[in-house]
Amino acid sequence: MPGPLAGIRVVEIGSIGPGPFCAMVLADLGAEVLRVDRAVGGGLVGPGTDFGADLLNRGRRSIAVDLKHPDGPEVVLGLVQQADALVEGFRPGVCERLGIGPEACHERNPRLVYGRMTGYGQDGPMAQAVGHDLNYVAQSGVLGMIGRHGQPPTPPLNLVGDFAGGGLLLAFGILAALLERGRSGKGQVVDAAMVEGAALLGAPFFGYVQTGVWSTERGTNVLDSGAPFYDAYETAEGRWLTVAALEPQFYAALLELLGLAGEDLPDQLDRARWPEMKERFAAVIRTRTRADWCAAAEGVEACVAPVLGVDEVADDPHLRARGAFVDHEGLLQPAPAPRFSRTPASLSHRPPEPGEHTAAALTDWGFAGERIAALERSGAVGRALGR
Repeated sequence: MPGPLAGIRVVEIGSIGPGPFCAMVLADLGAEVLRVDRAVGGGLVGPGTDFGADLLNRGRRSIAVDLKHPDGPEVVLGLVQQADALVEGFRPGVCERLGIGPEACHERNPRLVYGRMTGYGQDGPMAQAVGHDLNYVAQSGVLGMIGRHGQPPTPPLNLVGDFAGGGLLLAFGILAALLERGRSGKGQVVDAAMVEGAALLGAPFFGYVQTGVWSTERGTNVLDSGAPFYDAYETAEGRWLTVAALEPQFYAALLELLGLAGEDLPDQLDRARWPEMKERFAAVIRTRTRADWCAAAEGVEACVAPVLGVDEVADDPHLRARGAFVDHEGLLQPAPAPRFSRTPASLSHRPPEPGEHTAAALTDWGFAGERIAALERSGAVGRALGR
């Protein structure tokens, strides 16, 4: 069976980070996503880049279009006529100047859902400001909550801004707009800003601070490495083990596992003695290897799990049994998620070279052969140059 988004067509204006992540998720779930890459400059990164290993671009084909060529925008508008959604990640106003903004696209296809991905949103005093994931997560108030006590804020890779608060939120917004379109028959613009998406992810913590159950002092709370029973500890051979025994029954099981149940210990929630308990836990966990602890914890409800490296996930028994990682086109990668009982998601195209499928994809999207040939001769479309 095809994925749950089979039959949905998406035009992706090539970018980096959150836009491609959004398009990857939609493609994983069965949408036909066509990526429009730059026709000049070899895509968005320099010559020598291994585009085939860029997993963010998996699941779709690529055409190369020169959007500054007189005929370039018309190619995108022609695709829009056949599309359900468009994804773009330029600064506000760029697509309008190129002639492929929402107004131009909706003139061709009023049912189009036009997805826009930026750091600060389409308006406001910082709409044109430059930035990256870390800046947006910082300004959202979330980065200040991440890190250990007495240490600077810890960048959480670019998971919170680019991917969760950005690309995934935009994908969710596009799907919501498509669902609404089924009732109204009309498309609309989805304005996804990473600073707002990151803030949304932190919603419960903003509430906790205002009710006094969460301290603004980083690394002193239950979930931010302040608690001894919710942290990662080094094992005998220098690997790491996580414990997350929040509930009393799990904490009791953890103490049994660590051989501490018979000791005169402070109460689990005695925050004043958390530093002391962290030292005690660390000393005990350092006496055995990660494998030893995992073996001892099997069948014990102590909420213990290993910190796996990216080179270890393929050999993990549970991840292997679930097929959570797959080898596709010679690359180990996370499998599409979530799972669907009738319409399973799947991997299709490997990550493409920019412009790899220009002629074939344009043909499939309704462009006549003569027109494609003329566009290629004029330089409006083709394979990306500069490779």
